[in-house]
Amino acid sequence: MTADTLSTVFVSGIVLASVYALIASGLSLVWTTLGIFNFAHGALMTLAAYIAWTVSDAAGLGLWLGVGIAVAIAVVVAVGILIERLIVRPFYDHRDILLITVMTTLAAMIFIEKGSQLLWGARLKQLQPIVPGQVNFLGTNISAQEALIIALAPVLLGALFLFLRNSRIGRGIRAVGQNPHAAKLIGIDVSRVFIITFALSAALAGLTGVLLGSVRMVTPAFGAEPLVKALIIVIFGGLGSLGGTIAAAYLLGLLEAFLIFFIGIYWAPSMVFVLLIAILVIRPQGLLGKVVR
Repeated sequence: MTADTLSTVFVSGIVLASVYALIASGLSLVWTTLGIFNFAHGALMTLAAYIAWTVSDAAGLGLWLGVGIAVAIAVVVAVGILIERLIVRPFYDHRDILLITVMTTLAAMIFIEKGSQLLWGARLKQLQPIVPGQVNFLGTNISAQEALIIALAPVLLGALFLFLRNSRIGRGIRAVGQNPHAAKLIGIDVSRVFIITFALSAALAGLTGVLLGSVRMVTPAFGAEPLVKALIIVIFGGLGSLGGTIAAAYLLGLLEAFLIFFIGIYWAPSMVFVLLIAILVIRPQGLLGKVVR
């Protein structure tokens, strides 16, 4: 492998890792706070990409004005709040909430995917790039949109980390994640925290969908593959650990890029699963997860 090839594969892995980190952090946030997996998370990516495409291409307003992004994220945040209120909140006190919300959020995912297909059809669509052109990154030419994803991911994740650590709302989210009953006793509005958590998670999914929609073609199942990777990352990084999720996202993105280069695109996903299973056998709690007794 030459230095140029190594650089190209590495940059490809960083792009994948940045996308995985953005979508997995939203999924991890909901798990950490509510203790459930939101399987509609990937479908929210799809919905945001379609809405942004409608505004920027069909309405002709242009993503460069930020209108498409703003409208897409606003709608997806509203849908995320509706998911929390309508199909998650009624089961908070149920002993089988994890299993029930798997079914309800899967139903929401199917509803959004099929609804998107009815509204926009099954034909491939692609968003205008937010930043057009090409740039040179570590000796490799990539699109400016991919460079934007690489640069924006750590900024957004760092802002999320600081928000959770230093803001009053962020500390409330962490408190509810640790013990919702104790948080309620000290005056934290747990229901409000759940809504904010779903809104933040949906916003991350929506922004990821818009960013990725100008690099890949948008279809009704656009968010399905990223959702599966995000689930793997959240488990591999350690359930309840946002830092572990981010670290796992970058490790998995780079690992996948190198496996695709060495063994091909068809065998790479299988090898990723085998390696992750082997690691979890040795460390079941994940990279930065804690052992709970």
